Amino acid sequence: MNRAITVDRLRAGYTREVDILDGISLQVQRAEIVSLLGPNGCGKSTLLKAIAGFVQPRSGQVLLERRDVSALPAHEKMRSCSLGFVPQTENIFSALSVRENLQIGGHYLAPAARLGRIERLCALYPVLARKLRAPAASLSGGERQILALARALMPSPKVLLLDEPSAGLAPMVLRQVFDAIVEIRDEEQVSILMVEQNAVEALRISDRAYILALGAVALSGRADELLHDPKVRDLYLGGRAA
Repeated sequence: MNRAITVDRLRAGYTREVDILDGISLQVQRAEIVSLLGPNGCGKSTLLKAIAGFVQPRSGQVLLERRDVSALPAHEKMRSCSLGFVPQTENIFSALSVRENLQIGGHYLAPAARLGRIERLCALYPVLARKLRAPAASLSGGERQILALARALMPSPKVLLLDEPSAGLAPMVLRQVFDAIVEIRDEEQVSILMVEQNAVEALRISDRAYILALGAVALSGRADELLHDPKVRDLYLGGRAA
């Protein structure tokens, strides 16, 4: 069994009276891209935050590489469980340079290892190498998202959680960011769980997907099958996939 993430009957919410997550179970295998899809308010981002440790589960389990990390806070998961998290907003430090953003992402690393990771990620994403000294505020929307991805990759995580990586991006830039996500999986062998509103594009790059409704899994399966299932398209994807 090569599971990177196991979520088992997870219940969680933001107030004591209401469960946003209603007993969700899912798995992500090693070096797999899995998308979480569904309407606004269905629990996608809450699930990501519960896995990351920003929301504490009321019941159920979260396992990373077979280790039960359900009760661990976010900062400990990031440092000791090889977990990376890229939030939807405020995911870079605009006042700092590209290099400084990367350095912060690798601040737990020894100086030589930190420099090596910066060189590795600049080779993987040449746009960062070209703008290494530039302030992050000067980057385009797509470049900012690539910087956020690279910063999360600085400590070489085994698992990466992405919350709406295409949010606010133009269609042409969106494809660039999704291509970068595929590169992460292929080059770094990272397991990726991604919340995404652009369901069609997310399914194009994913291995599998879960569609949530009212805090529970409504559908799951191989991404290519879900993408071309007429019922799935009509109910969840907004019509025909090209």
